[in-house]
Amino acid sequence: MKLLDLKSFTEGDSKMITHQGVVSKIASTKITVVLKGNINCEGCKAQSACGVSDSNDKEIDISNSIETFKLNETVEVVLKKELGLKAVFWAYFFPFILMVLVLVVSSFFVKEWVAGLLSLCVLIPYYVVIYMLKNTFQQAFQISILKFN
Repeated sequence: MKLLDLKSFTEGDSKMITHQGVVSKIASTKITVVLKGNINCEGCKAQSACGVSDSNDKEIDISNSIETFKLNETVEVVLKKELGLKAVFWAYFFPFILMVLVLVVSSFFVKEWVAGLLSLCVLIPYYVVIYMLKNTFQQAFQISILKFN
């Protein structure tokens, strides 16, 4: 986790996605932040693909840093916008392309219903690989915290 300096962060920064939250749990290796409802979600173009705007009670685990936090402290959770788009790609777009590709290729060799089952079954090893690479994805998709004084 990278701690950002509040002075260097500008709210109008179009390269960052921010969300206000409250620290709910503190462990030695991670901090759990409960995300509050965000009025900015209403105008966001990625609202339909984002799970944050669906409910007011979302929890996110963030790797603990050298910075100290207190329970019920208000913080700002920050993610680079380009990382959000990469997450949408790996979670939604790539699996869809993989399914369609397997469906089209396998329909030349097997019956339609078998091709449909194969295109669905290809998601099982895909998500197993994603799960096995979760540490790599956690490092790639680092979330930062802004601490309010």
